Amino acid sequence: MHDAVTLEAKGLPTAVIVTSEFTLEAATQRDALGMTGLDAVVIRHPLSSLTATEIAGRIADAVPQIESVWLTGKAAS
Repeated sequence: MHDAVTLEAKGLPTAVIVTSEFTLEAATQRDALGMTGLDAVVIRHPLSSLTATEIAGRIADAVPQIESVWLTGKAAS
């Protein structure tokens, strides 16, 4: 989150990717860092136990949200 806030402050659109289990923590950090408008890309939890194919699926799910954040500042729902 810290890196994303730094990049956003420099005018570089940034997509922060978090799993569904960490949305509250991400929002808390984002707000504490003063970047309340930074919308996180949320993917399903977990990641560490997935196969490469399952991770590829998570990536495919995230791409539309990432593109939306880069282009509009808001993650697609």
